[in-house]
Amino acid sequence: MSRTPASPVARSDLRGRTALVTGASDGVGVEIARGLAAAGADLVLPVRNRAKGERAIESIRATVPGARVSLRDLDLARLETVRALADELRAERGPLDILVLNAGIVLLGDPERHVSVDGFELHFQTNFLGHFALTTALLPLLEERRARVAVQLSLAAGVSRVLWDDLQSERHYRPLRAYGASKVALGLFGYELARRSRARGSDVTVGFSHPGVVPGTAIAPAMRARGGNSAGRALSERLGGTPAQAAQCALLAATAPAEEAPSFFGPSGVFHFGGPAAPQRPYRRLADPADCARLWGLAERLLGERIGTTAP
Repeated sequence: MSRTPASPVARSDLRGRTALVTGASDGVGVEIARGLAAAGADLVLPVRNRAKGERAIESIRATVPGARVSLRDLDLARLETVRALADELRAERGPLDILVLNAGIVLLGDPERHVSVDGFELHFQTNFLGHFALTTALLPLLEERRARVAVQLSLAAGVSRVLWDDLQSERHYRPLRAYGASKVALGLFGYELARRSRARGSDVTVGFSHPGVVPGTAIAPAMRARGGNSAGRALSERLGGTPAQAAQCALLAATAPAEEAPSFFGPSGVFHFGGPAAPQRPYRRLADPADCARLWGLAERLLGERIGTTAP
């Protein structure tokens, strides 16, 4: 089925630039990658499932013939793969102009607390800590190219908070709370990355987005298997957006002029569930300097304990 590439980068010329998009094997992620490819960017797509990745490339090339795509291996829930990808890209010393932190999991409907092979709660590692490890490891490449880091948040980040005394929901687990906290953590990281980049005189800039509500994806599989709340499902289907529409927000975060960053984009429709991408008011709790610095320090400590390294 033919699909039109998302539009916000239509005015951008990304020829000669390279964009890495996490979570681009399906859903909103593949539409972000499609939009970047349509603007001329070379793509690096690190995926957990190679077969899905190949299908995503076929889909992108069906609408963007000749798209240049490099498929790589990455499972954010396995820090060894994060480290391997970062080592590989640094050894190649290829360009990296845009980094889109889009991958994520939502385990709504599953009451069991899941833990990664590295010992972290699965939302916490997949949505936040893995992205933290990847981004900080790639900072030398990003700084060389005056790169943009686009941070994909969610509506949940606007109403959630990090529970500092139960960071990984060890004492009390609820999937929505764990998911929301992981997205808040990702946002705090993004703001601290922007602050540190300015302080170092780095030209790395940061943009933020959220996709609204996107019924046409495979998120929250346990809840979908049960059928979920019928009234809520009908509301989200009526007011939400398609993956291609939702991708527009991240595309703006990735390509808006640097003087507008840190910027925040989301759907402009009712409840911000769907509608055209537009600037949004940033979530206030994500910009607290003390929380941003505290979260960064915790992430460094946790990574140091697991893999013996710290972020720049």
